Amino acid sequence: MQLSLPADSVPVKEMFEKFFAAESTVARVRASEPVGFDPDFWRELISLELPFMRLSAEAGGGGMSLFDACLMLEQAGRRLAPAPLAESVVALRILGEIGGETASEWIEKLRDGETVLTLALNQVEPGKAQLVPGAAVASGILTFDGQTLAIEVPSQALEAPHTLGGSGLATFTPGSGDRIVLASNADAGAVWAAGIEEWKLLTSAALVGLSQEALTMAAAYACERIAFGQPIGANQGIAHPLAVDAIDADGAQLLLWWTLRGVADQKADAGALIALSLWWASRTASNSVAHAIHTFGGYGLTNEYDIQLYHRRAKSWSQALGDPEAQLERAGRRLFLGETTSLPDPGAVEVDFETPNHKSPLADQAREILSGLLDPDRVNFGEQNFEAHDWAVHRAMGQAGLLFPDWPARWGGHDADADTTRAIHAVSTELGYAGLSRGVTSMAGVLVQKLGSPELQDEVLLRIAKGEATSCLGFTEPSGGSDVFAAKTRAVRDGDDWVINGQKMFTSGADISNYVLLLTRTDPDVPKHKGLTLFLVPLDLPGVEIHPVHTFMDELTNATFYADVRTPDRYRLGEVGGGVKAMSIALTMEQGGSYYFVQMREMIDAVTAWAREEQRDGSCVIEHPATLARLARVYGAACIAEGLTARAFWTRLAGEQDLAYGPAAKVFGTQTFIDLSADLLDLAAPGSLVRGNSGLGLVEKGYRHSTATSIYGGTSEVLRSMVAERRLGLPRSRA
Repeated sequence: MQLSLPADSVPVKEMFEKFFAAESTVARVRASEPVGFDPDFWRELISLELPFMRLSAEAGGGGMSLFDACLMLEQAGRRLAPAPLAESVVALRILGEIGGETASEWIEKLRDGETVLTLALNQVEPGKAQLVPGAAVASGILTFDGQTLAIEVPSQALEAPHTLGGSGLATFTPGSGDRIVLASNADAGAVWAAGIEEWKLLTSAALVGLSQEALTMAAAYACERIAFGQPIGANQGIAHPLAVDAIDADGAQLLLWWTLRGVADQKADAGALIALSLWWASRTASNSVAHAIHTFGGYGLTNEYDIQLYHRRAKSWSQALGDPEAQLERAGRRLFLGETTSLPDPGAVEVDFETPNHKSPLADQAREILSGLLDPDRVNFGEQNFEAHDWAVHRAMGQAGLLFPDWPARWGGHDADADTTRAIHAVSTELGYAGLSRGVTSMAGVLVQKLGSPELQDEVLLRIAKGEATSCLGFTEPSGGSDVFAAKTRAVRDGDDWVINGQKMFTSGADISNYVLLLTRTDPDVPKHKGLTLFLVPLDLPGVEIHPVHTFMDELTNATFYADVRTPDRYRLGEVGGGVKAMSIALTMEQGGSYYFVQMREMIDAVTAWAREEQRDGSCVIEHPATLARLARVYGAACIAEGLTARAFWTRLAGEQDLAYGPAAKVFGTQTFIDLSADLLDLAAPGSLVRGNSGLGLVEKGYRHSTATSIYGGTSEVLRSMVAERRLGLPRSRA
């Protein structure tokens, strides 16, 4: 896995960032209206040969990778570059692919700084007009009619209607000018199709940049504007929509990277991912600028404020090809009906989301252990609850040092690197063993390693690592909910012991655990964040009671009661009153993302299998456009959710700045799980209402499970506030 910007791409991004910030100024963008083209800026682009960057070196271009070209378009999108850059990049690349004397002449012609070449994004038909970006200023328009690639040279300047957001849009009618044939063979269609797919990727990148800059502007204004005595960004009604947009924009960028990797690896779903990237980037841009306008209030509606420039272009850029929603159906046809398309050659793509495929002896050992112990007739091994825990499996993995392979050898691990650790966990997922208690117990173990006394470390770490003991979490209280720092459970010092009294709610796994990470109040006379202390309390101490609580998800949780529980001081984690510091470590691990994308994919498979057999209105349900679009939507969301979770994981491993990436991944994963499981339940109704452990039963089960996921590990409201504060720099929006 490699999710940092590749070293070779860092200076590329910085160069484009500086160029577009300096040259594509707001004043220049405004001056280019209403057409949306600045000829001086175009000449600067040509002087730096930016439109030629994707042209092969053999054809006289820069031979830039598609990944770096997307970095270029992202910065162009941030600054609303007033020129048809994506269109010219693709048109020039097509010329280079086709080759020949005419193509070479046009490539050289474009270097004069006065010639503009754009492309009609839809196949042309004689006499049928279409709006073409950049055509208002184009010297030539690259076209494809289903057989022939040609350049049409307008006999006169094309009509440029006053449009929503410039982009040099003009009404182009094929056959109204001179037509220069470039190619008319089988290759022409493939080159054209690959070019349009490349345009989708470049435009997606531009929309990502536009979204991110609009959110930056809105966040800055939300910090400056005071209403009712505080910055408006402290209001969750402002902060939370912007936080969701920031998550979605990050998701759009990661989906773009995921797609580029898929194109490079020639993955079967690469063509579908391209369509999904454009759809998601378009959706994200529209939502981001809408919420940004709302943040600016009435001022955002005025021509004086720049946010309206972004609001208008978010739609005009994304709709140049047509309805962005149509990309969902296209993605569905490519995913589920076998529709194919030609793909561009992306060049080097160094980012990687995949679990390493290397032959890890430890991963192989984990596979052998799990394959030998998992009972194929037990249906709940893979469920995300503590009932899926199996002591035989847990102990066997622990004895082999595979529960926590990244732990130091002296504490029962293998000092394994990140890739090996992820590969071992991936084996568990592949074979269908959730092992939820492992993750929670790992949290306890890491806290003991970081904050526990040597005596406590010697007592518990090897027990935990060898699979002989597990832990649960005692954070939530009946009156506190997600505000864990409002804990009332008291711990009073009595010599070398602490006496604990109180109650915790939703202590899942307490019935099978040996320890509980217990947050207590040790000083009631100071502000709530300062009087807390964390303990690892043995659950077999006198005074501990565990009462079962059943949920409609068929999941068992617990209420735990502590009556004069005498706990030795050696079970304290961190300083007295240092509970917030200890909890920040714990919550960073608990809020490190979500794995609900695994269940979403299981539901996709179940509904797809059903839709291939079910007949409605005289055809299989899988052939209905709405079905294809809805399934593709879930597929794309699962990819984004996995990408966001991978980024949170990678950020921790790489030691990079963490801008609430874990909370962001969990917010996205849970909300899409909730929304899309409900949609799949609707799609496959009424058969999806029947409970079961296979087929459509997985949809019903996923729907029930999804309802609680926005509560686990901190409610989505709390996590959105964290994203707003740490990702966008907004003021604190909770007490």
